[in-house]
Amino acid sequence: MLTPDEQHRSPEDHVVFLSLGSNLGDRRRQLQRALDLLSQQMTIEQISSVYDTAPMLVTEQPRFLNLVCRARTALSPHDVLALLKSTEQQMGRTAGIRYGPRVIDIDLLFYDALVLDTPSLTLPHPRIAERAFVLLPLAEIAPAFVHPALNRTVADLAQQVAEADVQPMGPLFSSTG
Repeated sequence: MLTPDEQHRSPEDHVVFLSLGSNLGDRRRQLQRALDLLSQQMTIEQISSVYDTAPMLVTEQPRFLNLVCRARTALSPHDVLALLKSTEQQMGRTAGIRYGPRVIDIDLLFYDALVLDTPSLTLPHPRIAERAFVLLPLAEIAPAFVHPALNRTVADLAQQVAEADVQPMGPLFSSTG
């Protein structure tokens, strides 16, 4: 027998958090376009501010603009990953230097509180705790969300990376259009 909560669940009842970044072309427009494309397959519920971020590991490249969004979807975790990769390709992302410049990069951070480790997908994203460009925007929209593998809140994790070169730039969409 279904509980009252289960009876009222919509088919889009999986909560996912995505990280988006761009450091080529019109970075702000790339982020907007990616969200527009993703919103055709999932419901974007919340979008963090945009953050200007120094590149990691491969430092001789343009700075990134990053944001995090919360969405609802009926897709399975692997189908979400396929959607993200398809969206990147549709936007012109091509294979290149790992951690190098890119038109768009979209990562699946969390899928509900699922912990998963398969050859094609690890959840939560394995490098969240070391990435200020993920944690600071994520803490803006979901500070109390508990990382299911580390058992720490996003706000707590964000405090450990707060000194990184990640600067808030305000909302992606201006109120004037």
